[in-house]
Amino acid sequence: MSARIVITGGAGFLGCLLARRLLASSISLGGGSAERVGELVLLDLVAPPPDLARTDVVRPVVGELVSTIGDLGDVDAVFHLAGAVSGAAEADFDLGMRTNVDGIRAVLEYTRRRRVPPVLVFSSSLAVFGSDPALGPIGPVDDDTLPRPQTSYGTQKFIGEQLVADYTRKGFVRGRAVRLATVSVRSGTPNAAVSGFLSGIIREPLAGQRAACPVPPDTPVALSSPRRSLAGIVLAAEADDDTWGSRTAMNLPALTTTPELMAAALDRIAGAGTSDLINWVDDPVIGAIVRSWPAEVRAARAQRLGLTPDSSFDDVVRAYLADNPAARGSPAVPPPGPQ
Repeated sequence: MSARIVITGGAGFLGCLLARRLLASSISLGGGSAERVGELVLLDLVAPPPDLARTDVVRPVVGELVSTIGDLGDVDAVFHLAGAVSGAAEADFDLGMRTNVDGIRAVLEYTRRRRVPPVLVFSSSLAVFGSDPALGPIGPVDDDTLPRPQTSYGTQKFIGEQLVADYTRKGFVRGRAVRLATVSVRSGTPNAAVSGFLSGIIREPLAGQRAACPVPPDTPVALSSPRRSLAGIVLAAEADDDTWGSRTAMNLPALTTTPELMAAALDRIAGAGTSDLINWVDDPVIGAIVRSWPAEVRAARAQRLGLTPDSSFDDVVRAYLADNPAARGSPAVPPPGPQ
C-alpha cells in the first residue's frame, strides 16, 4: 500500500521540509497502517527546489490554488500550508481574503468530493489570539482561550479553523487544525511575515550580514523551531480520530523568549560579538502587532500527544546550524566605534 498526499504551499519553507520528511519514511495517516508515499503532489505558485522536483514520487503542480486543486483527483491526505503571511495579509486585505479564506474553502470543497474523506491538516496560527484594546494585554493562552484576533491574518486563520471543524463535524473530511507559533529559525530569504525578523536576527548575523530587530529587546515572543513545528504537523496527520479528540484547533507547544535572550544565545553558540550585527530600531507598527500576540502558550492537548516545546533557544540555534551547514558566512564584524 502507498499513500497519495497533497501539500499546498509545497514549494515553501515548511512545505519542502514536510515533503522531505514524507519521502524519507512512512506515515500512518489517521492512525492507520504505516505507508510509504506513492505520489506526493506539491501545489504552489512556483516550482519546488530541484532535489524534490526530480524525485519520481513527486508531482509538482504550479498554479493558483483555488483554480487548480479541484483537478487533483482522489487523495489520502492534504497538508494545507499555503497562504498569505501576516504582513502581506495585513497590507493587502483582498490578497489575504482570496488566499487565506477562499483558499481553505477550496481545499475543503476538494476534500468533500473525495470518495473517502481524507485526512486534512490545516496550519493555523497563534495570531488567532490577540490583546483586545478594550480588555488589556493578553496573558497565557491555552487550547480553550477565546480567540480575539487583532489582525486580518489572525481573523482569516480563525475563519479557517471554524470551517475545518464544521466540515469535519459533517463527515466531509477528517480535519485537524494546528496553531503554529512563529517558526524560528527559518532558512532562506526573508518573507513578508511580520514575525520574519525573529529568524532574520539569527540567520543574517550567522551569515555575516546585518539584520534589524523592530521591537524592543525585552519583548516577549513565542517561538518554535522548524523541527518541533514539523513534528506537530506530522503528528496531527498520524493521530486517529479518538486520540486527536476535539474538532477545535490545537495549540502546538512554544518556547517563550525575547530578542535579547535570542541574541545572547547567538553569541554563546556562534561567538561573542555575532549579535553586534543586529540593529535595534523600534518600529511602532510592527511592535504593536507583535505585542498583540500571546507570548506564553499552554499546549496541554499537544503535550498529551507527546509534543514538547524546544528546551532552549541555544538548542534552536544549534539545530539550525546542524540542518543548514552552509549557514555560516564570514565572521561577524561589529560596527566601528568612535574614532
